[in-house]
Amino acid sequence: MARRAKKEWARAIVRCLLALDASLVAAFALAQDAPAVGLQPDVTFSEYSPLSSDSEIVRRSLSPLAMAEARRVLARSGKTLSGQSIDLSEEKFAVYVPPQAPPRGYALLVFVPPWQNARLPQGWASVLDQYGVIFVSAARSGNDENILGRREPLALIAAQNIIHRYAVDPGRIYIGGFSGGSRVALRIALSYPDVFRGALLNAGSDPIGAGGITPPSKELFLQFQNSTRLVYVTGDEDLGHLGMAAVSMRSMQEWCVFDVDAEVTARAGHEVAGPAALSRALEALLNPIQPDPDKLAACRSVYEADVTAELQQAQTLIAGGRRDDAQNLLMEINRRFGGLAAPRAVEMQSELDQSAR
Repeated sequence: MARRAKKEWARAIVRCLLALDASLVAAFALAQDAPAVGLQPDVTFSEYSPLSSDSEIVRRSLSPLAMAEARRVLARSGKTLSGQSIDLSEEKFAVYVPPQAPPRGYALLVFVPPWQNARLPQGWASVLDQYGVIFVSAARSGNDENILGRREPLALIAAQNIIHRYAVDPGRIYIGGFSGGSRVALRIALSYPDVFRGALLNAGSDPIGAGGITPPSKELFLQFQNSTRLVYVTGDEDLGHLGMAAVSMRSMQEWCVFDVDAEVTARAGHEVAGPAALSRALEALLNPIQPDPDKLAACRSVYEADVTAELQQAQTLIAGGRRDDAQNLLMEINRRFGGLAAPRAVEMQSELDQSAR
C-alpha cells in the first residue's frame, strides 16, 4: 500500500509540474504578445496609414489653387503622386508607454521635434505616467526635413501604428511639438482634425490666413473649430515666441477657434517644456471646452460673407476684362481663405487660364 501511495504521489507531482510548465508557457506567450511598456528607443513600424499618402496630404494641406496647379504640372509630365513618400524599413521612432493603462484607454501625444534624433524630453516620463499618455516621436523629422514629404507623414504613420498596438482613446489623440516642430504640429492639427483632438504648441505657432497657414476645406475647418483644443506653452523669457503665440491666438479668435489655452512658464527661455509645464499643458489639453454654438455660428457668418463678397468682386473683374486685377485678387483670396473659397476660386482660375490662351 505504501508503495502504491508513493507512486500515486509521484504521478500527482508530475501532473502538477506539467500543469505548471503549461501555465508558464502560456504566460510567456502572453508576455510575447503583450505590447511593451516604458521607454523604447529605435522602434520600427510596418503599417502605413491611408491618411499619410501623398495624394491625401496634398489634398488636405495645399491651398486650392496650389493643388490645382500641382495637378496640372503632374498631368503635363505624365506623372502621378506616389502612394507613400516614406520607406518605413528605414525609419526609427522613440516610444514611451506608461506602465498602467487608464480605464478608458491611453491618451496619445505624437511629437514633432525640431531636432533629428528620436528621443523623449528629459523629465517627461513621470508626467506621462501621471496622465496615462503614450509619447511617440520620429527620427529624421527635424526642421531641416521636408514638411509634406517627411514630417507630416511620419507623424500620421506614428499615430496609426500606436493606435493599432495599444488601447488608445480616440477622443484623446493629440499632436504636439517644440519650436519649428510646434509650427508643423499646428499645420497637422488644422489638416487632420478628424485624427487629432488637440495640439500642444510648445514655443512655436503661426496665424491662420494671409501670411500664415492656409485654411483647409470647409468640412475640415468646421471640424477643427468644433473639436480641436489648442494649448500654447511658452517661456516668459522667450519674447519672440511669446509674440508669435499672441499673434496666433488672436488669429484663432478671428477665425472662430475658441477652445484655446495659454500656459506661460516662469523663468524659462526658448526651451522644451519642463515636467511642471508639461503637466499643466496636459491638464489643459485633456479638459477641452465645448465652444458656444451661437457664438460660433455668428463668427462664421462674418468670414463666410467676406468670402462671398471677394469671390463676387473677382467675378466682376473677370467679366469686365480686367484679367490682371482678377488674377491678383484670386491669389489674395487663395492665401487668405484657402479651402473656404473652393471650388469657386478654382473655377475662376480655370476661366482666367482659358482666356489667356
